[in-house]
Amino acid sequence: MRTATVDMVEGGTEPGWESVADAFRANFEAGTEVGAACSVYHRGVKVVDLWGGFRDPATSARWKEDTLVLVFSTTKGMSSLAVAVAHSQGLFDYDEKVAVYWPEFAQGGKADVTVRQLFSHQAGLCAIDEPMDLMVLADPELVANAIAKQVPAWAPGTKHGYHGLSLGWYESEIVRRVDPQHRTIGRFFADEVAGPLDLEFYIGLPDDVPDDRIAVMQGRWYRTMMLANLNKLPFKFVKGFLNPRSITARTFANPKILGMPIRYNDREMRRIELPASNGIGQVRSIAKAYGEFATGGKVLGIDAVTMHALTDAATPPSDGTYDLVLHDHTVFSLGFLKPWEHLQFGSEHAFGTPGAGGSFGFADPELGLGFAYGMNRMDYYLYDDPREKRLREAAVVCAKAIG
Repeated sequence: MRTATVDMVEGGTEPGWESVADAFRANFEAGTEVGAACSVYHRGVKVVDLWGGFRDPATSARWKEDTLVLVFSTTKGMSSLAVAVAHSQGLFDYDEKVAVYWPEFAQGGKADVTVRQLFSHQAGLCAIDEPMDLMVLADPELVANAIAKQVPAWAPGTKHGYHGLSLGWYESEIVRRVDPQHRTIGRFFADEVAGPLDLEFYIGLPDDVPDDRIAVMQGRWYRTMMLANLNKLPFKFVKGFLNPRSITARTFANPKILGMPIRYNDREMRRIELPASNGIGQVRSIAKAYGEFATGGKVLGIDAVTMHALTDAATPPSDGTYDLVLHDHTVFSLGFLKPWEHLQFGSEHAFGTPGAGGSFGFADPELGLGFAYGMNRMDYYLYDDPREKRLREAAVVCAKAIG
């Protein structure tokens, strides 16, 4: 795999944010990047905008200012921002039962599951049993039929486990049910978030966006690579991922292609809407979206009730925070991760999501901070990839110093 050199870093920072640029360059000096970008918004102003390396090392194509990158589960945060917009528009209530908006969801003992439980990974719907393929995933009606049938893997509200792929499908169907125009979440995001904020981020890549603008992902998530990176991953997670009958493996294996990161370079994978895993865009657009929420969300019409719901402490499942899919302790709330003992980002009011390979985006309304990092060289941490962590920590220190 070809690595990039520090002299390929471009962009810059506002005064007071130089340490973020130092951290970005350090990643390249250490030889841990192929191509990457980092952006930070503070109090509504873009204060960090950095990029560098190779968009495609096979052709020596450089990462440019407008390069797009796939960010895997960092997509969940962007989808959940769209859900928050729908909530502020009065289209649904986080504490209402899902079946009120989507009657078919009540199948399989799910009649009392609330939207909050579902969006906080507590509904037991991480693994979908109905066989699906890319043709099914491209049809919202077929997806809705498949996921409505699912029987929870545990009593909803008692436990939680990362809904690694299914969360996005459930979010999209609820948005489609409550939206007067019945838009999918990708379309809703484009109209209600990306449009007003002038973002370039797609959940379902349009055909007119050329492949030569998109960073080519470098890495695999296969058996040998996971075993080679046991020092970076929870052992029980790897063990579960390698056992096709486990809930961990089944969470990421329907269809199997969705658990193969390198396949996300395929146009057919980029085109369909996978609201939990295949968002593609400019890294600065992710930071700008989170920056909007970090400053109150006025452009998007986010009301105080919604902001309070996003910044408030998570409501944990009754049996504790051990994640049955990731085999680690995690804290989820309304589609986002929240800071906890083993993952600190900003203040206790922050919310965001990391993505496979190392990407991350978050908002911290207390610090007025919107942060995003994306890259095309995948590493194998569940979170706290050292490249991203040093950038995030530098940004938080700068925000606290500037006030």
